[in-house]
Amino acid sequence: MVAVNEQIFTYRKQLKSKLDPMRYEHSLSVSYTCMALAMRYGYEIGRAELAGLLHDCAKRYGDSELIVKCRKHGLELTEGEKKAPAVIHARYGAWMAEHKFGIQDDEILSAIRCHTTGKPQMGMLDKILYIADYIEPRRNKASNLEQMRYLAFQNLDQTMYEILAGTLEYLKKKEADVDPMTQCAYEYFCRIVGKD
Repeated sequence: MVAVNEQIFTYRKQLKSKLDPMRYEHSLSVSYTCMALAMRYGYEIGRAELAGLLHDCAKRYGDSELIVKCRKHGLELTEGEKKAPAVIHARYGAWMAEHKFGIQDDEILSAIRCHTTGKPQMGMLDKILYIADYIEPRRNKASNLEQMRYLAFQNLDQTMYEILAGTLEYLKKKEADVDPMTQCAYEYFCRIVGKD
């Protein structure tokens, strides 16, 4: 356990020097929220903490810079990602977590990779990170935050469904592009919670 703690402090120091102060505070807050959800659902706390801490490690770059970096490292972007570039930091963040921070844990890398869009058949850590990113204490824009914060500690699948439904509704109102993976994730959780 000592090695993980030392590792966390090293990662925090690195992130603090690279991310803007609000993004760094958000990363800490997501990390703590991941740990709380991990305790609730019997998931390994250290892995949840790492996923939360590193989930936005690529947020120091703008969308166009992320596209260039993905090309440089051979990361294929989908058409959906190109149309909704705000999600690309998740793909590049997973690459950074592996290649810059030395993370070899596939569950952590998966959670970082899908934390912006979700995906069908998400694992426990995938769901924990996706939800923690939405409900962390510093968030204040979504109208349903209070309900989602309560629901997150009752049922992860139901929370995924509600957040994805709300996200799609919000993007539709804004007439913004939706990454098709978000739609696929929503349809998957519709089936899981019996809303199809």
